[in-house]
Amino acid sequence: MARILIKNGTLVDTEWKMRSDILINGSKIERVAPSIEVRDDMEVVDASGMYVLPGIIDAHTHYHLVSRGTVTADSFVEGSRLAAFGGVTTVVDFADDNKVSLKSSLESRKKEMKDMAIDYALHQGVYKYRDDIGTELSDVRNDGVKALKIFTTYKDVGYLVDDREELKSIFKDARDRNMMICVHAEDDKTIADIASSWKGDFKPSAHADLRPAEAEARAILYVGHIAAELDMSVYIVHLSSAAGLEAVRELRREGVEVIVETTPTYLFLERSLLDRPDGSSFVMTPPLRTSADNKALQEALFNGEIQVVATDHCSFTYEQKLESSDCRTVYPGIPGTEELLPLLHTLSVESGKLSMEQLVNLISTGPARQFGIYPEKGSLKENTDADIVIFNPEEEWVLSKKTIHSASGYTAYEGKKVIGKAVRTYLRGNLIMKDGEYFGKPGEGKFIEEKC
Repeated sequence: MARILIKNGTLVDTEWKMRSDILINGSKIERVAPSIEVRDDMEVVDASGMYVLPGIIDAHTHYHLVSRGTVTADSFVEGSRLAAFGGVTTVVDFADDNKVSLKSSLESRKKEMKDMAIDYALHQGVYKYRDDIGTELSDVRNDGVKALKIFTTYKDVGYLVDDREELKSIFKDARDRNMMICVHAEDDKTIADIASSWKGDFKPSAHADLRPAEAEARAILYVGHIAAELDMSVYIVHLSSAAGLEAVRELRREGVEVIVETTPTYLFLERSLLDRPDGSSFVMTPPLRTSADNKALQEALFNGEIQVVATDHCSFTYEQKLESSDCRTVYPGIPGTEELLPLLHTLSVESGKLSMEQLVNLISTGPARQFGIYPEKGSLKENTDADIVIFNPEEEWVLSKKTIHSASGYTAYEGKKVIGKAVRTYLRGNLIMKDGEYFGKPGEGKFIEEKC
């Protein structure tokens, strides 16, 4: 493989932004310097006027998810492709708990993901307490998984560890193995109580009332207090509401380390979309909230209260989404990986409150650090993986079903004008996307072990 010299670009890390050259040798970054001499054995790429970023990391995806008797639209092949167009070189996906063995659950998911063309790490779901859960956690920890995923809802489908002491035991076993607990936070009892007395209809708009922000806040306090008792941190996935944010602030005032992830959906989309004729296409869990919630989360982002922005990419086709108008049976989830970088960059430009360094931290370096894959991922350091995005910060374009690449056939941001676009994406030194053309190959993605 020829050495690749990217010249004249503006390199962006979490702590600096500078005009510099960067030299790739094979799969690694060999050198970063203000000016690197061109030699005959180098392929030279002129990045004048461009940002050069570490590969974007979508820390919350569900590619090829089997759910409710069907499968999501984006396979591992398609998911890798759409990710590359968005400058995403690594995702953190998800292994379900088969309730027999976490090790076998993890191994099955790894085998399923063999066709990935970008790199990936995994959360391991834990849906059931068992007496030897500590041994099972050791098994998956030794196999390269640091992050566990638990739910405080979905008791009806068997995702909820309902007994507090059993859940606390799982937390303790995770802490003792230096593992991180990631929580889908919605209080199941609150949701069940509302459902039992509900007199309204079940149109998509009802989803936000059946699963209100108060349920999120209560669940965050619940798991946060368990974490406090064990002197450990807790990671909240897809924070959706101002009420949830206030619960996080309360825990932090009490001294609990709470790591917060939100998604573009909760930053930019609001619940009135559920009233549209195609409202089913906007059904996800937690539900969309109000514009006031959007603004509260954006301000928290600007203030450094949110550590990670990921997408919870879970794409069904537009036709699948519209098969039902009953929010209880609509397939929940939307696509989003490809839109992550341009949406956050647009927010940066339009608000003036989010620097490029902060942006890189939220969608690359931050998730890499949280999930134990830094600095190999999420950095532009010498001798690390050459996962690099060349990004045009001036290009204006429109998100639409014609301009994104998800097999879902739609985007929830249809018609939104964005500023900035990935023009080249490199995975470990291999060019996998250039100027709208995809070069990724199924099977070239690697499972990335999460370190301590």
